[in-house]
This record gives sequence, structure tokens and C-alpha cells, in this order.
Amino acid sequence: MAKKVLVFLAEGFEEVEAITPVDYLRRAGIEVVTLSLGASREVNGAHGIAVRADVLFGDCALKAAGWDAVLCPGGMPGAANIAARTEAGSFIREMAGEGKLIAAICAAPAVVLAPLGLLAGKRYTCFPGMEKEVSSALNRSAQWTEDRVVRDGNIITGRAAGTAGEFAVAIIGALLSEKEGRAIAEKVLLLDPQASRR
Repeated sequence: MAKKVLVFLAEGFEEVEAITPVDYLRRAGIEVVTLSLGASREVNGAHGIAVRADVLFGDCALKAAGWDAVLCPGGMPGAANIAARTEAGSFIREMAGEGKLIAAICAAPAVVLAPLGLLAGKRYTCFPGMEKEVSSALNRSAQWTEDRVVRDGNIITGRAAGTAGEFAVAIIGALLSEKEGRAIAEKVLLLDPQASRR
């Protein structure tokens, strides 16, 4: 049975951070469902690119059962708009409680995951400067790193749009295998296929 990933899209999301993972995960045979948290299936990104989500909020059961991972793109106010939906936060917390994969990139680790207390005791990364927003009572034990992508247990975080490909490959690696993640990275030339043969 194919792995299944839910991707939240909220007005002002960072387009590269959403579309690159959706594309790479689907190439890897993972079922990806994009969900609009707004009133319309058409969601406007931070740079004016409109994306039509697969489903509208309310048309999809936000229960951890049946999902293997949830992905939160960054971008502002996109990440803040995800955080503002209490139902989205409850779903992410439920997924985390069941040990399922939580992926967030750019502003989303600080703006979405930190207020839920999900970075406590975790190594993570986020957009430079946003780590200052994580040092709350809920997350004092969180350890920020400058790494481009960080996986700590069931949490994967990425720094910014420029790391979206590596972020997607890390998600594939966690859901399927590192070998399959590397195969996609080589297929799209994120990694040089010749390098592994040298």
C-alpha cells in the first residue's frame, strides 16, 4: 500500500517549499494530497503563484488514521495561516503522538511546530533568524542547527526554499528508504548520478 502524505496549503505559502516536495514524493510513488486551509481550493502563494489544491478543508477527514506524514511549507503569512487553524494544529499533534512523520520547512518549524511543543528535545533547523521564536518554555530543550535539512526521530525540518529538494529527498528516505530517496535525487539531477559510481 502506498504511503500517504497530507500537505497543508494556506494563503501566502512558499511555492517552492510546497511544490518541490509534492513533485518529488509523487515521483517516488507516494500518494500526496494537497489540502487548502482557506475558503477556496485555489490558494495563492507568497509570490503570486496560484495553486489548485486537491481538496478543500472540510472535505478531508483530519484524523491521523490513514496518513503516514504531514508536510507544512513555510512562507509568510502561509506558515502563520497554518498555525492559526486549530484543526491543523490538532491534526499535527495527533500525527506526532502516533509517531508519524512531521515535516516542516523554512518558517514552519518555528511558527507551526514550536507552538505545539513538538521541537522540545529535538534537533531542528529553520529559516535563519526564526530560531529566536522557538526559545519558549515549550521548546527550551530544542537544539537549532545550521544544517540544510535535519531529521530527528519523526520530525524533519528544512531551512528554506533552496533546500526544498533535499528536504523532499529526506522525506522519501524516511517513508520509503534512503536508496529510493537517492534515486529520485539522481533522477532530477539534485545529485550527480555519476558521483556514486566514482
